[in-house]
Amino acid sequence: MVYREIGRTGVIVSPLGLGCMRLPLVDGKYDAIDERRAIEMIRYAVDHGINYFDTAWPYHGSGHIAGGKSEPLLGKALRDGYREKVNIATKLPSWLIKDRDDMDRFLNTQLERLETDSIDFYLLHALNTDNWNNLIDHGIYDFMTDAKASGKIKYMGFSFHDELELFMKIIDAYDWDFTQIQYNYMDQDFQAGLEGLRYAAGKGLGVIAMEPLRGGNLATLPEEARSEIHKRHSGWGCVDLAFNWLWNQEEVSVVLSGMSDKEQLTENIKIAEKASRCSFNENEDALLDSVMTILKNKPQIGCTDCKYCMPCPVGVEIPRNFSLYNSHLIYSNPNAQFFYNVHLSEKERADNCIECGRCEGLCPQHLKIRDLLKQVHRRMAL
Repeated sequence: MVYREIGRTGVIVSPLGLGCMRLPLVDGKYDAIDERRAIEMIRYAVDHGINYFDTAWPYHGSGHIAGGKSEPLLGKALRDGYREKVNIATKLPSWLIKDRDDMDRFLNTQLERLETDSIDFYLLHALNTDNWNNLIDHGIYDFMTDAKASGKIKYMGFSFHDELELFMKIIDAYDWDFTQIQYNYMDQDFQAGLEGLRYAAGKGLGVIAMEPLRGGNLATLPEEARSEIHKRHSGWGCVDLAFNWLWNQEEVSVVLSGMSDKEQLTENIKIAEKASRCSFNENEDALLDSVMTILKNKPQIGCTDCKYCMPCPVGVEIPRNFSLYNSHLIYSNPNAQFFYNVHLSEKERADNCIECGRCEGLCPQHLKIRDLLKQVHRRMAL
């Protein structure tokens, strides 16, 4: 693997990081990790060169309030000398902070759960306008200064889910060490995007790219896209294209992938071992353009996620329903149906629509939302 430095930290990390959000499950239950298989995966990853592991307070839990099972599992997996070989990243649950003491309480609890005295890379989790303002109101700057001075945190960063303007504002508000953004070849203009990536890197921050496969979508491309990859680059598959596109960009420090079984892990490690940095040629650029054209021309609901239709009076998550439907339709991704049926509540799913029509009067795309929601449920319900 071609190892990289995270920004100006001086820390050298593997180009591929293991996200502990999608570890092997027991009976498909998200809050029930298959401990034996998960620990085997984590240690296999360390033994084969991966040294960046990402988790968070709610991962593998039953919601976003109580602590999930991911942090304690990672702590257990890194016993027997493995902790010293890796960098741990975890996150402050920004939406749960009610006062300054909460920040210390969560950090101290996470240190115990992870069985460590210090967290290498600590992030403010899922920053958007509301979460960022909440943290500022409750003394986040003092917390970060104190936590780094105490040695409980080595490097400070944030993960981001909002618009580019806010991303730049947050970057300029503090002397961050790194940031984590959703970034892949289909999301170059989404949230922070390419412009945000370059802005952060230009300020000296390391950038962690999450969702490199867009929730698994870019690993299950339609047949015509797979054929195009094989025709232009016989040694590559769908995952090779997505990962190598990211590693081709010097601003990307780590590609963070949530692998759910050892087969995926083994495949991704092999791709990382063969990858070079900044090595795309004209043929590979042309391949990417062709694949992106195929995907963009696939039939889909023309929702732009502007959220003008929200909130729905009865709680239907209209843009989320459309996003999962498009994911299933364009990429034939079975995970989309799983998320529709498992992660959306009954209130949030498309079939809870009472056909009041309020949303249609607000939609700038003039979508027939009531009919489309029926279409979504017919296709997505298991």
